[in-house]
Amino acid sequence: MKATLQQIIKNVGDDTTLLDVQSVSGGSVSQAYRVQTKENIYFIKYNPNVPEDFFEKERDGLMRLKRSGAISVPTVYAHKESYIAMEWVSGARKKETETLLGRGLAELHQCTRDTFGLDVDNYIGKLPQPNNEEENWLTFYKKHRLGFQMELALKRDVLPKVRREKLERLLDSLHRFLPAHSVPSLLHGDLWGGNWITGDAGIPYFIDPAVFYGEREMELAFTELFGGFSQTFYDAYEEISPLPPEFEERKPLYQLYYLLVHLNLFGETYGPSVDRVLDYYVGSK
Repeated sequence: MKATLQQIIKNVGDDTTLLDVQSVSGGSVSQAYRVQTKENIYFIKYNPNVPEDFFEKERDGLMRLKRSGAISVPTVYAHKESYIAMEWVSGARKKETETLLGRGLAELHQCTRDTFGLDVDNYIGKLPQPNNEEENWLTFYKKHRLGFQMELALKRDVLPKVRREKLERLLDSLHRFLPAHSVPSLLHGDLWGGNWITGDAGIPYFIDPAVFYGEREMELAFTELFGGFSQTFYDAYEEISPLPPEFEERKPLYQLYYLLVHLNLFGETYGPSVDRVLDYYVGSK
């Protein structure tokens, strides 16, 4: 692996003398390394078995977040089919860190446009995420989020008959629960507690995005699914962009997308959670 890392550093344009290499946690998809040279410290993710545009789409997502000016992201130095080399970001959280995080997310969501989706498809985890552009939020969420994951679950044999029938009933009645019209906001797209980190001076950074323009409630719903965010974060967000009272009723429906993603990635461990959401909206029979 050292030779591979040396070649990556060479592609970055740095001295290939590696002073220190450490394997670090980088998620469930790729091998990840902290690589120190005489000139810099890098975070490198390596995976020769992902689609050829996988790391290109990660870079694209980070650049879209960066251009928003709302929140910091690591600098990307180089990428190819099997790797992405980025700035190493590390720092201690401070009292104001999660306030900055909440404000930054609210400001990101104020970056809007006229249609939902994106001009390119990308990935959530290692699953494809279609971003076909739609003017109607209900159509987008039904077809390109829940519907796509349902079809994937059928192919992966994690959607038994009863679960499939309930999901089909939910899709047929989705108009009862979600507004057709909403404001398309720029979303991180995969914002759980492991996808933000702290840099120098306690500044929060976003990593591992799955960006698209969607309903901001979907993003906030996911932040509550697995934790990792304090009340300070939510208070700071709502100071800038308060959520409507109806959010609480819609929240499990938006969490369902991410539960289906996890069902397709990790199997039946997430099946009961999917079933609970389905039972809540369409009943247990």
